[in-house]
Amino acid sequence: MPVDHRPLAIFLMGPTASGKTASACELSELFPLDLISVDSALVYRGMDIGTAKPDAVTLARYPHSLIDIRDPGQAYSAADFVADALPAMQRASAQGRVPLLVGGTGLYFRALQQGLSDLPQADPAIRARLAAEAEQSGWPAMHARLAQRDPVAATRIGCNDAQRLQRALEVIELTGRPLSELQRGGTTAHFPWRVLKLALFPAERGVLHERIAGRFDAMLAAGFLDEVQVLRARADLHAELPAIRAVGYRQAWQYLDGQTDAAEFRDRAIFATRQLAKRQITWLRSDYGARRFDPDQPGLTARAAEAVRLFLGCAGQPAGH
Repeated sequence: MPVDHRPLAIFLMGPTASGKTASACELSELFPLDLISVDSALVYRGMDIGTAKPDAVTLARYPHSLIDIRDPGQAYSAADFVADALPAMQRASAQGRVPLLVGGTGLYFRALQQGLSDLPQADPAIRARLAAEAEQSGWPAMHARLAQRDPVAATRIGCNDAQRLQRALEVIELTGRPLSELQRGGTTAHFPWRVLKLALFPAERGVLHERIAGRFDAMLAAGFLDEVQVLRARADLHAELPAIRAVGYRQAWQYLDGQTDAAEFRDRAIFATRQLAKRQITWLRSDYGARRFDPDQPGLTARAAEAVRLFLGCAGQPAGH
C-alpha cells in the first residue's frame, strides 16, 4: 500500500459561538501548530467587537495568520483567501510545524481543499440594480426568483442571505447559466496536505442559541455600537459593502440609521446570528470526513487532543490509515 508523504494539516470547524478559537489556542499549547484564521469577517481591521475577534493579549500569545489583513472598504473573496492561506500553510510546513486552520466560513474551507469554480468577476452595475430591486421587493422575493432560475442554489442559500443571493442572481445574468452548474466545474486537483478535520458540533441547539444571545449582549456592553459608529463616520463605507453586511454589523447599521429601535435591533442581530449558525451546522453535516465533538460536553480539549495526537503519530503510515 502506498505511503502518503504529504505534510499534515488540521481543519477546526464549527458554527459561530461554539468555542473554536479557545479550542485552537488550547491545542496549540500541546502541539507544534501554526494557527490560520478561516473567517470572512476577521480579515477586516477595525471590526473587532462585533466579529468576536481574539483580543490583543490572545493574539500576542497565540498568533493567527489572516486576521486584520483587509480594510473594511475592500472586498475579500474565497479566491483571495486561498491565495493567502496556501503560503501560510507552506511556511508552517517548511518550519516543521502543522497548520491548524480554524474558523466557520465553510466556503473558504471548501475552496481551499477542492478548488474554485471559474466564475465571472463581479459587475457593479448589475449588483447595484439587484440591490435596488431587493430594496423594493425584499430579499425573500429575490430568493423566490432564484428558486425559479436555480433551484439547487436556492436550497443552499437562505431567503435573507443578501450577499449570496445577489451573487447567485448576478452570475445567472452574466453567464446565462445557474450558479450551481458552474460550481460543479471546480478543480479536483489533489490537495497537497493530508488533513484531519475536527468539527465542534453542538448537540443541543438551545444551548448554542443561549450562548449566541449572551455573547451579543456582551458585545453591546463592550462598545459594539461605538465601533460601528466609527465605521459609519468614514465616507467611503456604506451598508452594501461585504464587510458591513457581516452579521451584526448590518443590523447595527440599520439601527443607527433609525430603521429599528434598540429592542428590534438586538432581536434581529441575534436572529441573524442564529441563522448563520444553522447554515454552518448544515454545511458541517455534509462533511462526512470530519470528527465531531460536542463542545458542551466535559473534556473537549482532551478528546480533541487525542484525535490530534493519533493523527500526528500516524504520519508516514500507508495512505488510508
